[in-house]
Amino acid sequence: MNRPEKRNALSSVLVTALKDAFTRALHDEGVRVIMLSGNHKAFSSGADLDELKEFQSRSPEDNLADSQALMQLYSLIYHASKPVIALVEGYAVAGGCGLAVCCDFCYCTPEAKFGFPEVRIGFVPALVSVFLVRKIGEGRAREMLITGSLINADRALENGLVNAIFSAATIWDQTYKIAEDISANSSGSSISGTKQLIAASQGMKIKDALEEAARMNAQHRSSADCKKGISDFLSGKKMSW
Repeated sequence: MNRPEKRNALSSVLVTALKDAFTRALHDEGVRVIMLSGNHKAFSSGADLDELKEFQSRSPEDNLADSQALMQLYSLIYHASKPVIALVEGYAVAGGCGLAVCCDFCYCTPEAKFGFPEVRIGFVPALVSVFLVRKIGEGRAREMLITGSLINADRALENGLVNAIFSAATIWDQTYKIAEDISANSSGSSISGTKQLIAASQGMKIKDALEEAARMNAQHRSSADCKKGISDFLSGKKMSW
């Protein structure tokens, strides 16, 4: 994200650009892992409040369409068939924090701050709440969403919002190593199937989730990647994806 003068605030233009960028990456066979970061001293400060103020005078239909565009971006990231890593330096706030929540992994610097202060300006953290509850559980999500308080990197790690904290000097190298490890040592089709199952099973009863898991288990046994992986393992051959 490259709006440093606005702390990478989510304007309608930036949301559209992100949707386009993710769509291109997901359809590019040369891309195995997607990384999302923000230029300058913030990951993203959330909605562009100047634009949001302008939308207050527009029709309900316009506001719904604008909200749905952000919804589509969140859904695109959450349901992406490839792993998505958020690299957070500085503030990840409101809708910007929502972006980090939708990613599979989130790594940050010690100075990073996370939070959803929407209630403090009379707004509702509506879209982000759906993904935050899934990510960190209802109790911790309620605390963040209702108080609107920002939390530091250590608390974000404790809450499960962040996977690891790296120094500002090493975070890019460390995150690249993680991305390279995933790319080299994990089957792309297996990752896609795993992500699909995790997303689908969240809203299912346990019986239905187990049935879906059994179906996917059986289906992937005959996949090309599974055949190759088992054959390479049994023969002692180094697996490479």
